[in-house]
Amino acid sequence: MANRTWAISILLASSLIGLTGCTEKTAKETSQEGKVTSPQKKPNQKSREEPQKVEEQKPIVVNVIDPNTKTILKTFLPLDLGFETNPEAYKKEMEKWAKDIARGTETVIGYDQRMVLDKVDANGQIIKGKPQIILDEKELVERVMMASIIGGDVELPLSMTESGYKPEDVAHLNEVVLASFTTYFNSSVAGRSKNIELSAQAIDNIIVGTQDIFSFNTTVGPSDAVHGYQPAKEIVNKQLVDGIGGGICQTSSTLFNAVDQVGVSYVEKHHHSLSVGYVPAGRDATVSFGGPDFRFQNTTGVPFIIKTIYGKGKLTVEVRTSAAYQSLIVKGN
Repeated sequence: MANRTWAISILLASSLIGLTGCTEKTAKETSQEGKVTSPQKKPNQKSREEPQKVEEQKPIVVNVIDPNTKTILKTFLPLDLGFETNPEAYKKEMEKWAKDIARGTETVIGYDQRMVLDKVDANGQIIKGKPQIILDEKELVERVMMASIIGGDVELPLSMTESGYKPEDVAHLNEVVLASFTTYFNSSVAGRSKNIELSAQAIDNIIVGTQDIFSFNTTVGPSDAVHGYQPAKEIVNKQLVDGIGGGICQTSSTLFNAVDQVGVSYVEKHHHSLSVGYVPAGRDATVSFGGPDFRFQNTTGVPFIIKTIYGKGKLTVEVRTSAAYQSLIVKGN
């Protein structure tokens, strides 16, 4: 009887344990099923509520810079000037601007500078002039047009040319006379005589290197009272009138007839509106500072020096070079 009672107790305990285990599992499962989970955000996904940032576009700017001073000469805003809407008109505007900055205007000096040739003083020392400077207008416009697409800095395309001779040549350039020409004038006319003398002194001992361009106006400078020139008769619009510096055209014409014998190339040359008596017809070269000029390029293949000999009623211009160069002269324009 005792054994039967013990067996029934064990059976009842086991049943209670089994019921407890089932109850815990069911509660756990119920808890998991009843749990509400929120959707997970992707790491790179932006909320629809966040406003999208719009990057502000910077204006296209073109700066034109002086390569020597590194200063900004001009700033362009291509879009404002019609680069996209009318590129041809934009290019023409750039071409006009390039021409003005290269050659200058009435109020602004251009970058283009004629060569001021070197000269030999009375002691045989070289008086340095200035190199030729040229601004390549076409290249400048092309650089600006390219930069106008994305913006940027553009440097002026400047080229500099020094005189085409060697310093060691100078001591020998007087050795051989290649050409000579003489004109005559009335020495009793004081003003005209003085003007011829001053202009002749200005071109005396000028070194003209190979490929150099000689400019009478640049070399002589202003023929005005400030520089010692005097009143004298000169030809203006087919009339003889009084003017300061009358007579310098005899110097330029004498020079022309001398260098014409060695085969230079002419860059600029003008005739008087009236015949002159000091050279044959058609053999004159009129000049006026700020106006007509007499310019030639030394295409002889060798450097030479200009010599002037001023005397009473007579002016002689000689073209000389070294003996070593005499046989190397290339004649003909």
